[in-house]
Amino acid sequence: MRIKAFLLPTALALALSGTPVVAHAAPPTARPTDAVDLDVLFVSAHPDDEAGSLATLGQWKEKYGAKAGVVTITRGEGGGNAVGLEEGPPLGIIREREERTAIGKAGVENLYNLDRVDFWYTASAPLSEQIWGHDETLGQIVRVIRQTRPEILMTMNPSPTPGNHGNHQQAARFAAEAFHAAADPRAFPEQLTREGLTPFRAAKLLRTGGTGTSTAGPRCASSFVPTVPTDQVFGVWEGTRAADGRTWAEIEVDARREYVTQGWASTAAAPTDPAAIRCDFYTLVDSRVPYDPSDTSPEAILRGSVLPPAAGGLPRGTEFQLTADRFDLAPGQRVTVTAHVRAPRNRALTAPRIALRLPEGWTATGSGALRGAVPAGKERTATFTVTVPAGAGTNAQHLLGASLTTGQGAGRTDRAVRVVADVRGTLEPLPEVGLFRSWAGDSGYPQLDTLIKPVLTIGSGKSRTVRIDLRNHGTTTQSGTVALGLPAGFTADAATKSYTGLAPGATGAVTFTVTNSDAGLPTANEGGDGGDYGFTITTTSGTGSTVETGALEIVPTSVVPRAGQNHAVDGVAGPGEYPGEELDLSRIWEGQATTPQDASATGRIA
Repeated sequence: MRIKAFLLPTALALALSGTPVVAHAAPPTARPTDAVDLDVLFVSAHPDDEAGSLATLGQWKEKYGAKAGVVTITRGEGGGNAVGLEEGPPLGIIREREERTAIGKAGVENLYNLDRVDFWYTASAPLSEQIWGHDETLGQIVRVIRQTRPEILMTMNPSPTPGNHGNHQQAARFAAEAFHAAADPRAFPEQLTREGLTPFRAAKLLRTGGTGTSTAGPRCASSFVPTVPTDQVFGVWEGTRAADGRTWAEIEVDARREYVTQGWASTAAAPTDPAAIRCDFYTLVDSRVPYDPSDTSPEAILRGSVLPPAAGGLPRGTEFQLTADRFDLAPGQRVTVTAHVRAPRNRALTAPRIALRLPEGWTATGSGALRGAVPAGKERTATFTVTVPAGAGTNAQHLLGASLTTGQGAGRTDRAVRVVADVRGTLEPLPEVGLFRSWAGDSGYPQLDTLIKPVLTIGSGKSRTVRIDLRNHGTTTQSGTVALGLPAGFTADAATKSYTGLAPGATGAVTFTVTNSDAGLPTANEGGDGGDYGFTITTTSGTGSTVETGALEIVPTSVVPRAGQNHAVDGVAGPGEYPGEELDLSRIWEGQATTPQDASATGRIA
């Protein structure tokens, strides 16, 4: 987590229950007695970002009384307008009204606009952070959390996956940082000393969506299979009927149609066949409380925080989580795992005992017995040393699990770790990917690295350097080789490259020159597997070899030449005016084209 400074503006315009309220710094003895008490807070970048979760928030409110709120970092004034000429701030006012009306259909009454600027479309989270301001925006979100005290934080995908808006990425990163910062009395201390707020420990943090497959229909939650087996993904079926007889899928469509400036007024009707209605999926990013990953009920996310746990579970308000001193482990290595138990504020936990659940062949030392009862509101810990078997497979994530039994009930939790080779060779990251990985590691969420597929672009018929990054996770200096397994149509300047003297904990690299030797291969919008041409990276060391994957995307390239004499921008190419090659634009087409005459085009630039 990154907290750079804690001096923030003391006034924050909030929208509470549809009415704009200005929250000024209070005297040290004051308390925000008029603040709403939320159960769920959704942190987003723009109006409409929460639209895909309204079926979930609505049925949670109606069935379980869970009160939700939405933080919108901008008013969306930088977006398009499908129905009018308003743009900039006037458009933002319209989009705020659309959002209030839409979320109201799901029973969500509390909207918090942070009024950061919504600028042009970008795929860059760092640019979003720069424009919005890191400390100022994070402080505003922390303030809302400390005022409204939601047990559950929900947000978007924080990673630079293809097509993910940079504003969405940064909003999610702020939410993840705020999950920790709101609980830390050292973060934004003026909110405590001058505004009368207190630290607040939210129970769970989740992101929207899940990476994997499932079937639609009432079994969509139980049929979900995550791509990464350690992902904890929960589903909420939209086919449940509301009190008025409609499905929540129908209500969500009705709400989505309110976002008319985004062109959603004509959103297709929800399916009427229950077997065709989907789930809203949410992936657990962090949890301070025990949870049951096998629970596929619509209220699974709420259990242990907003709702009491299932029968026999620990009292609501009990915290139980695991931490590990590192994420990446080599075969034969040891990792220190700590179990944290915090009793509810109003009752002690008697006879507490912790038992680890480990992958087959893994071992642990350490006692799971906590000395005496855990007093109300206090934390106790138990520490274990876990050893990875020497023959463990590499390039795989595993869950380290723990169960807590007490005189008041029992619960379980998990922690993901990754087994890697002594020397791991991975494809160089794109700049945004490298920044994301650094953020994820620094913020305590290294498991989010699996959201990113390692990929580089290469010009059609061209060559480029491909760097393979090396890290020695072992305990001895290593030397070895790296080989690329390229698909047909690609060649490298060498079959293998060598590295020597890579010290424990050190990093290094080898670099290949890779050529797209078959210029006839389709480019990324038509060729490969989803646009990608996959390849393997085989890294050897003194302890063996391991294989990881990467991908190349073929893209068209051209050199923009300097314009010739007497040029004019008039749509006519005069002699020598456009000396570069003619570009074929025929495949840049949206919709159905029946003949080349319908869809073909060429162009020149200079």
